[in-house]
Amino acid sequence: MTDLPWGNNQNLTDEEFYNRKGELINLKNILQSTSQGHAPDLLLTGIRGVGKTVFLKKLKRELDDEYLVVYMDFSKSKCYQKNQMSIVGLMEHFFKELMIESKSKGLNTLDKKIEKYFKSNDFKIKEFVKLDKIPVPVFSTETNEEKLMDFVLDLPEEIYAKNMKKIKGVLIFIDEFQIIKELNNYKESFLWKIRSHIQNQRNTAYIFSGSMSLQDKLISEIASQNGAFGGRMISININPFEKETVMNYLYEKTPYILFTDDGFDRFYKCTSGIPAYVNIFASLLPVNEELDDDAIKKYFDKKIQAISSHLINIWARLSFREQTIVIILLEKPLRRIEIANKLEISTGSLSNSLNNLQNQGLIRLNNGSYEICEPILKRWLELEFEEKGIYPYRSI
Repeated sequence: MTDLPWGNNQNLTDEEFYNRKGELINLKNILQSTSQGHAPDLLLTGIRGVGKTVFLKKLKRELDDEYLVVYMDFSKSKCYQKNQMSIVGLMEHFFKELMIESKSKGLNTLDKKIEKYFKSNDFKIKEFVKLDKIPVPVFSTETNEEKLMDFVLDLPEEIYAKNMKKIKGVLIFIDEFQIIKELNNYKESFLWKIRSHIQNQRNTAYIFSGSMSLQDKLISEIASQNGAFGGRMISININPFEKETVMNYLYEKTPYILFTDDGFDRFYKCTSGIPAYVNIFASLLPVNEELDDDAIKKYFDKKIQAISSHLINIWARLSFREQTIVIILLEKPLRRIEIANKLEISTGSLSNSLNNLQNQGLIRLNNGSYEICEPILKRWLELEFEEKGIYPYRSI
């Protein structure tokens, strides 16, 4: 075993944070224009496991002394966790994280003004809960959605105005932003509402980050010329590590893992240079043992459940139809009509299942055909079938 950080560790120390120095300097330079009243808005994309969350938290540490930096993860919101996705729920989460971070820096959070605003408008508040000694309202489903968004999205700029002698600006990092796909018909109006508020805010910058490939439709809906932000959004993609970077990383961190040339080539192919997979797989390899191509293939198949544990959890939450679609696509990519024919259903009946699989980042539409975009999940399913003669529809 090695002492590499585990693949799902999102709070790496500065010593554990590796590479990405160019991207870090680039984003810091862009964000620091906020102190001159030119707050940028950015879209940070990248496939699952590439290190976006680690990168954002490192960026937060670098800028925390001079700015109010609020990191929030939309997937941690109560509405998402309870499978009750709503705009009100996301705004409740936004408000809570903003207040907690502001209080922790000792900033004026306009408590009296907020209290008066709640009392004088038609907000429906079920209760107040205390988080870190901060009273946070829990809104009911009857809450006026428009007014709540107006209030919450304007609040960072107001906090800056009251604390400009203490901070140079406000930086809002929203991670796992791609879950807004689950707002379905409300997604587009939600994006346009955000844009209408933040486009003229001079001292509050935003980074929206999510697990999205460059083919993801949501990217164009946000950042293209015809998207909600009309080309105003700066898009930055975090790529997997190049082969040389992975080689240097492992040589520096784990010199006791002994690859032959073809063994390292196989290791890189198995992990695709995705940092989470690199760390997990390397942590499971034996030390001081020569590892050639065959050895790496053997260990990869043997340890694949540990490497793909997060994907297996996602798999377990899929419906029977969604799982069947993935299994149908194991052999080759298929068009929508071909999938429908294999399932003996109409193409219209596929919409929800295909949308959810794309939202989960398991399949993508490429040149008119759907294909699996998680090769590790694909290999795990193949191995399960080879060993048991049946795919794992129910038990994992």
